[in-house]
Amino acid sequence: LSHLQYLFIENNDIQALSKATFRGLKSLTHLSLANNNLQTLPRDLFKPLDILSDLDLRGNTLACDCKIKWLVEWMESTNTTVPAVFCSSPGQFEGQRIRDLALGDFQCITTDFVVHQVLPFQSVSAEPYTYASDLYVALAQPGASSCAVLKWDYVERKLRDFDRIPAHSAVHCKPIVAQSQLYVVVAQLFGGSYIYRWDTAVDKFIKIQDIDSQKTRKPNDIEAFQIEGEWYFVIADSSKAGSTSLYRLNQNGFYSHQALHAWHRDTDVEYVENDGKPRLIISSSSQAPVIYQWNRAQKQFAPQGEVGEMLDVQMVKHFRVKREQFLCLSRYIGDSKVVRWEGQRFVELQTLPSRGSMVMQPFAVGQRRYMALGSDFSFTHVYLWEEEKQKFVKFQELAVQAPRAFRYVPAADVQLLLAPSFKANTLVYRHVVVDLSL
Repeated sequence: LSHLQYLFIENNDIQALSKATFRGLKSLTHLSLANNNLQTLPRDLFKPLDILSDLDLRGNTLACDCKIKWLVEWMESTNTTVPAVFCSSPGQFEGQRIRDLALGDFQCITTDFVVHQVLPFQSVSAEPYTYASDLYVALAQPGASSCAVLKWDYVERKLRDFDRIPAHSAVHCKPIVAQSQLYVVVAQLFGGSYIYRWDTAVDKFIKIQDIDSQKTRKPNDIEAFQIEGEWYFVIADSSKAGSTSLYRLNQNGFYSHQALHAWHRDTDVEYVENDGKPRLIISSSSQAPVIYQWNRAQKQFAPQGEVGEMLDVQMVKHFRVKREQFLCLSRYIGDSKVVRWEGQRFVELQTLPSRGSMVMQPFAVGQRRYMALGSDFSFTHVYLWEEEKQKFVKFQELAVQAPRAFRYVPAADVQLLLAPSFKANTLVYRHVVVDLSL
């Protein structure tokens, strides 16, 4: 009906319209949809109506949510006369004129984690690093007796096989790029732990030294950091006879610098700087997490205290919001905790149910701060930090079996979350921004 000028379809109990309802009505000047049961309108519904002069939407129960945001924009720019139409919901907009709403009133930007790539193997740790301007990820694969090194393909936007370091019972493969050299610390449950270096002459990893097997018997976690320009790494050891140990880099390699925490079955270690003071926080299955503070004169860490009275802490990770410092403490049996640093000690802020949790990893993507709380018995819960409430709120569930780590990896314009699994394939999620008004 290309010559139709007037269309009145009011009082017809119309509940929905398709986007193409008015396609071809190029001569339409007057349209009435009044007194129907419309709660929303498809985006750009009136775009084909080039010369529409009068539109009546009164008497409908329009929900002023993100699906109607386009209508507010259209009303601001059109010359069409539209008698006042009011919002019926949600509560904060009920009774308001749609024309009076500001675009900023609509909170339509949300995010999602979607599966981007499935890596067909089990793994227990993932460590990204950049070397010679390329992005890599090192994953510990005890089932495959190796540390797998994958390289990011910027064209295909995928992780691809690059190299493998033999490791019969690898629990952690920690890359360290220091002084233009690439090292990988390979921690194994059996057969000792080693340090490899990338040899640019032959383009392969070469084993350069052993790690003292008397101190490191059952390693769990490795953290690397710099203090006053010097490189260190620390290995958390979970055996009764071993000790969590600190190593320092010199010209020829990494050498034992300090035995930190013996006989305590340590599960994880985290490097934190509070008030400009370097600290290590070591979690243990036999006692509450212990805080060590760096002594600049002695160039060693000294015990400073404990984090509350929490046993069975499997993992300790920190995050910072503005000037405030927080810890995430995952527990396998009890509830997991979020604590905040208040001058001289950490104070409990939030308790999260987490039976079977081995990993609790905070991470930030742009202005959004998330936390992934894994479980051996249920879904992984992704939480979103709410600054006003000073706590995490549930955001999304991820189907990851027995996760052992979550690692955020920014890869150019793609934001990735790696989820190593002890029992299934390793999953790579992509962080996507969704505009609900489109």
